[in-house]
Amino acid sequence: MSLNRSWRAELTVVAAGGVALVLLGLWYEHLAVALLTGVTSYLAWHLVQLYRLYDWLTRGCVTPPPDAKGIWAALLCELWRGQRRTRKRKRKLRRALRRFKESTAALPEATVVLGLYGEIEWWNAAAEQLLGLRRPDDRGQRIANLIRHPEFVRRLELGDWRQPLVISSPVDANIWLTLNLVPTAKHKYLLLAQNTTRLQHLDQVRRDFVANVSHELRTPLTVISGYVEALLDHPEARKPPWKHVLPQVHEQARRMRGIVEDLLLLSRLELDRELTSEEEIAVTTLLRQIHKEAMELSGEARHRILLDVDPQLGLRGNRNELRSAFSNLVVNAIRYTPTGGEIRLRWHADTQGAHFCVSDTGVGIEARHIPRLTERFYRVDVGRSRETGGTGLGLAIVKHVVTRHGGELTIESTVGKGSTFTCHFPVRHFYWLEIEPRLEPEPFNPLALTHDE
Repeated sequence: MSLNRSWRAELTVVAAGGVALVLLGLWYEHLAVALLTGVTSYLAWHLVQLYRLYDWLTRGCVTPPPDAKGIWAALLCELWRGQRRTRKRKRKLRRALRRFKESTAALPEATVVLGLYGEIEWWNAAAEQLLGLRRPDDRGQRIANLIRHPEFVRRLELGDWRQPLVISSPVDANIWLTLNLVPTAKHKYLLLAQNTTRLQHLDQVRRDFVANVSHELRTPLTVISGYVEALLDHPEARKPPWKHVLPQVHEQARRMRGIVEDLLLLSRLELDRELTSEEEIAVTTLLRQIHKEAMELSGEARHRILLDVDPQLGLRGNRNELRSAFSNLVVNAIRYTPTGGEIRLRWHADTQGAHFCVSDTGVGIEARHIPRLTERFYRVDVGRSRETGGTGLGLAIVKHVVTRHGGELTIESTVGKGSTFTCHFPVRHFYWLEIEPRLEPEPFNPLALTHDE
């Protein structure tokens, strides 16, 4: 019998019993005694049933419920069904958890289950080897107390895990781990740590090889360029066949030197992933110098190069690296913007941080190329890159410089309409120049910054 039907039957019995007691009391002229006796008996019966229910619940509901009548029979039946469903769900959950633990325990990657505040709830055997976790002492500990790498702690606080983090193992500094944090359920997270020591070693070998080869190429290229320049000054250089050969040799030697210098810079940036020293940079002065050089580089293309800067906004970092990154973006805009096109350099700040934007009205880039633009030597159009003299390393350098300064490079582009490259720097890296009285930003006057100036 369902619970609703039992309630209706119970109400019917109570109503019928009440009527019977009233009639009986009136018959014997003791209405109050009859009603009191009936109510007391009804309450006593319910108390007995309540005690039997309590006794059954305290025993864990492992046995079928006691026999009962009326509403109590339906209630006990529903409780018994609910307990059986709960036990089935618990068994399924235990089986799923056991399979999960068996699967993750066999993984070579360290796996740690974290709670809302980073407290350690479970880990596999690999986590003991790679992260140094110990049972049962570390259960309930916050992971930040055991892995104290500053960038790891910062990412935990900010929840910024868009990119994996590479750090050395707390157990052995010679072991390199790639960490990632993945949300798995409500207020639960999975910390994955993969041993990438071999990959890091191979990457280090590659970097050393590139740096050594680039360094060894620098001297012979300098010698070749010097001799070619000397030959270009000789009167015979203006006569065939040297008239066409020597300028080409000089240009290719210059281009090779540019590639070597970019490779050396990129290798140094990869080797020193974090800034060792910072200085306060007046970015407005730096960008005005770059703007002047850009006007000269534009030459006959006569691009309309606009400069929109906040003169009181400065940046803390490495001046030479930032100059190289900003110059690369501007040079790329000039190379890929048709004659008479517009290029805008903008330096500003908001609540998110400071931003340097280079926008152009150039040829644009297809969306499929954008994720790979910062790879070294990647070119969208190889033929055009050779014509413009690009090395394919500029954007890779920009990305490394911005990353070293705690920032991010974003790229937006539409084919045929142009591109926007933006360097985003966090709030902790920019500052306001102390100028008394505080000056308002210079009014933006495009006409004063065009090529016709």
